[in-house]
Amino acid sequence: MTVGVGILGISYYLPQRVETNEHLQRQNPDWRMEDLYEKSGIAARHIAADGETASDMGYAAATRLLERPTFTPQDVDYLIFCTQSPDHFLPSGACALQNRLGLGRHVGALDVNLGCSGFVYGLQLAKALIGVDFADQVLVITADTYSKYIHPRDRTVRTLFGDGAAATLVGRTNQSGIGQFVVGTNGGGAGDLIVPGGGLRTPRSAETAREATDPAGCTRSADNLFMDGPAIFAFAITTVPRVVKTLLAKAKWSTDEIDRFVYHQANQYMLQHLAKRSKIPPEKMVIDVKTIGNTVSASIPIALQRGVESGTIHPGHKLLLVGFGVGYSWAACNVTWEATS
Repeated sequence: MTVGVGILGISYYLPQRVETNEHLQRQNPDWRMEDLYEKSGIAARHIAADGETASDMGYAAATRLLERPTFTPQDVDYLIFCTQSPDHFLPSGACALQNRLGLGRHVGALDVNLGCSGFVYGLQLAKALIGVDFADQVLVITADTYSKYIHPRDRTVRTLFGDGAAATLVGRTNQSGIGQFVVGTNGGGAGDLIVPGGGLRTPRSAETAREATDPAGCTRSADNLFMDGPAIFAFAITTVPRVVKTLLAKAKWSTDEIDRFVYHQANQYMLQHLAKRSKIPPEKMVIDVKTIGNTVSASIPIALQRGVESGTIHPGHKLLLVGFGVGYSWAACNVTWEATS
């Protein structure tokens, strides 16, 4: 008897090009890469090729998922594409992916412009769609190419972000699967992680392309990604523990019951501090940034699938998923892991 909605399977894609700390050190002799690695825990990141877009990566991840013998494209009823690096202002990337993946014309398809919290929001939307019988299976694709926004001389972001994509199939299950959600927004922090130029508010121009170097020695223009690292850290360290506490109460779970905490993979330093704030045993906090960096909306599903592949996550595990960041936006949910495909 069907009793819930769960994650049926995940596949991910990482671009072929790998940018190591050694590469960055050779390009930027004044950067103290050893110090940066000690804090971030990131030694390498995958970078999208010229002309390779978020939808290309999402297509690759989804194709790998739908090629598994237990899944078929014809069973997908809805497609959610989460990205902050779209191919075009319009049309929707989800519509293009529906056609490219060979999904049926009955499929609903929409884009979600969210970053680090986007995967958990996608799960919430998928569960809601299935819960009201609008769909039986929802394909959630998360993909970002932040590298294309980053100035090569901005160490605050170039050393952290990598490109990647994940495809997650959500559907009806015989277990409890996806549980409760807690979400929230504080748009007052929108300017702390932003690409100021390039949209209709501030179109690209000679002015937005003008480069400047800040007091920390980082160079960028208004067309590049800007991050106020201390502000983002302060937001996360005060908000996430409260969200986790609220979710545990809502789900009627205790910290001791949870097998793995899978947070947005921001960086090692932040994840370790968040674990301490919530009194999470270090061995239960998933940290998987060393070879791929911060992959934004794809970081949680990639960490989940890599955990399955390494044997640290298996069926029956109780998981807490928490996304947080750009916006400011946050979303958390509890999941009983079932996916074996």
